[in-house]
Amino acid sequence: MTKALAKTLNGQAVLLLVVQALFGVANVLSGTFVPVYLWKASQSYMLIGWYTLGQYVMSGLTFWIAGKWVKEYNKMNSLRIGIVLTGVFYCTILLLGQQAKSYYVPLGILHGMALGFFWLAFNVVYFEVTDPDNRDRYNGWAGLLGSAAGIVAPWVSGLLITSMQGETGYRLIFTMSLVIFFISVILSFWLKKRHGQGIYNWKHGLQQLMQKGNPWRRMFPAIAAQGVREGVFMFLVGLTVYVATKNESKLGTFSLITSLVALISFWFVGKMLKKRNRNLVMMIGVIMISVVILPLFWKVTYATLIMFGIGTSLFMPLYIIPMTSRVFDLIGQTEESAREREEFIVLREIALMTGRVIGLTSYLIVLPRNHSTVAITWLLFAVGVVPIAGWWFIKPFLEQQQKA
Repeated sequence: MTKALAKTLNGQAVLLLVVQALFGVANVLSGTFVPVYLWKASQSYMLIGWYTLGQYVMSGLTFWIAGKWVKEYNKMNSLRIGIVLTGVFYCTILLLGQQAKSYYVPLGILHGMALGFFWLAFNVVYFEVTDPDNRDRYNGWAGLLGSAAGIVAPWVSGLLITSMQGETGYRLIFTMSLVIFFISVILSFWLKKRHGQGIYNWKHGLQQLMQKGNPWRRMFPAIAAQGVREGVFMFLVGLTVYVATKNESKLGTFSLITSLVALISFWFVGKMLKKRNRNLVMMIGVIMISVVILPLFWKVTYATLIMFGIGTSLFMPLYIIPMTSRVFDLIGQTEESAREREEFIVLREIALMTGRVIGLTSYLIVLPRNHSTVAITWLLFAVGVVPIAGWWFIKPFLEQQQKA
């Protein structure tokens, strides 16, 4: 594995992959069960929605505000602060215990701020250590390692939670996450210091969207379409599995099975995907991640959820790898746009946040009033087909790259 990485990625890219993987392990270990933990304490779909809304909005605001710091100063400090604040988030839940349900909005804001600091710096460094020729390969490895984390971590968490009485299991996994966050912070010091250059333009995103003929006028809604799906799927799928089974261990097993499939799929797609076939691959991906939702209309059981999860894991790389790679290729298309990479990455996050808030708004309208399995399935399907529109918006860029 190390040799395969070294052949296609430089040392800094490999180290960034390791830091990303550890951050992912720590988050998956505990993050999979945070919505379940809050739901068990409150039995409220509305509470979960407002917690998540606070997280999404604060993440987007952090990107925009911290963009000046990342562009003009040392961006590695932003990455480390993101890791530390994520640790503080889990430590706070650990200390609050059942009282966490009373602080759901502040907790969501804290988590959103932590994710904003980390992913802003990460995306900028990712852009700098990769190029159009190895970006698909990096994204494939990132997906593979993320899937590997999803195989082991939630399964272990589910076993620990169900085998220990009361909140002991939750306290243990939150503590384990804190230790892993600490290790990832230490490793980040081996990443090169990357001091900022230039002056941050606060109005950059708006200027791009107001300019006639600017490619970001199509790219923005394409990214937002991805966010609409993520805004609901990132927490509702796991919560639905728990509500259907009332068993954290089964949620862990669900994550194990689906992550194993995703690992194989990310590896294969990352290895085989070329610029010339991105358009066809992405079209197949967006159609199939919509089709795999259909078994839930028959009946929402653990078996049909597993079928849905396997299908999603199998086809998601066909959508997400070309989507991510093409966006960053556009950012690096010219020397001028590469110099404005921080602003473009902020614009990308604002697009994702916009989509996530739209998706979550539909959740806040539907689920608190009707949380039947039928309502949940229709909601998942409604937001799950939106990436098809995203593919339509990004299609000209993929075709342009294919001809080139």
